[in-house]
Amino acid sequence: MREYERVRVAIIRGGTSKGVYIMGNELPQDPGLRDRVILNIFGSPDIRQINGLGGADPLTSKCAIINPSQRDDADVDYTFAYVGVEKGTVDYAGNCGNISSGVGPFAVDEGLVKAAEPVTVVRIFNTNTNKVIEAEVPVRDGKALTEGDLAIDGVPGTGAKILLNFLNSGGSKTGKLLPTGNAVDQVKLKDGQFIRASIVDAATPVIFVQAADMGFTGKELPNDTQNKPEILENMEELRCICAEMIGLTSHRSNASKESPAVPKVAIVAPPSNYTNSSGVEINSEDVDLLARTKALAVMHKAYAITGGICLAAAALISGTVVNQVVSKRAIDTGAVRLGHPAGILEFDMEIATSSGGDLYLHKAAVVRTARRIMDGYVYVPFKIYWGEINKTTK
Repeated sequence: MREYERVRVAIIRGGTSKGVYIMGNELPQDPGLRDRVILNIFGSPDIRQINGLGGADPLTSKCAIINPSQRDDADVDYTFAYVGVEKGTVDYAGNCGNISSGVGPFAVDEGLVKAAEPVTVVRIFNTNTNKVIEAEVPVRDGKALTEGDLAIDGVPGTGAKILLNFLNSGGSKTGKLLPTGNAVDQVKLKDGQFIRASIVDAATPVIFVQAADMGFTGKELPNDTQNKPEILENMEELRCICAEMIGLTSHRSNASKESPAVPKVAIVAPPSNYTNSSGVEINSEDVDLLARTKALAVMHKAYAITGGICLAAAALISGTVVNQVVSKRAIDTGAVRLGHPAGILEFDMEIATSSGGDLYLHKAAVVRTARRIMDGYVYVPFKIYWGEINKTTK
């Protein structure tokens, strides 16, 4: 019997994240076996992921599973997975916008869509949220372009511009843009304190709270959490309580285990001068608000695209805690510039009202870059791929 199965993969940097992209037919169809194979590919659980392709960081421990689509409104189906670093978990609860930006180029390069110059529109059905994303991918000589002049904060150099439009992305997990029906909810923490929080579901559900209400400035950087662990502890407590409120976990005490990635939680603050993680001074006039969010158990080094879409949507919904701190310029134009630890991220948004009076997200667009770093084969032990699981990997 051969010792290993070869699984063809590509490693692609999408936006400010990096992931392993795999065709669905390369993986076992049984969900349990599939997840064990993915964990093995990444080298999880292990804080260094030394025995796999993971980068020992939540932003580089991500997986995209791609299949040709049978849907009339999509070219490919895409399933996103957060792969635990220290924990042996594979979480499919939500999507990742940064990893989404690599799906269009992957589909073009793999021949899953017919390449058309200068731009190929790839319609992507995200199975995590049951929503369609349109990716405008620059193409030359039948392949996705990588080189270009677009710079995005958090990524060295420049790349080709990829436009992502998250179609009808309101209510991704709960079916409602405002899952509780309220622009603001009063959430009681275990110490008895009440916090004003806005729960919004656009591209992914997020709980927003003003930094000042949590005793923060909104300028905090990832390294600050080493000296102030209460930043992450308080954000996680709020996240777990709200996860129960909107039905994404059976009980708040189980939220960290049952749904560690969704909902997300973020603290927001008005525009202000701050220094980003690279030491670059960001001027308050260049941003419409500040925000910090969690990536699993740590502060995000930049800002998640899906979380940013939700934040930008919340900024335009009257009465939310985000709307209360965002600049008037953003409200008037629908272009929301988010100041995050790595720099600035901009979204082009449009909130509309249905004939029944309900709010819905008409437009949610963002530009990203992506680069295929390598492709080839990863070797998975035969006994893991076919189900003879070593007890030490359970």
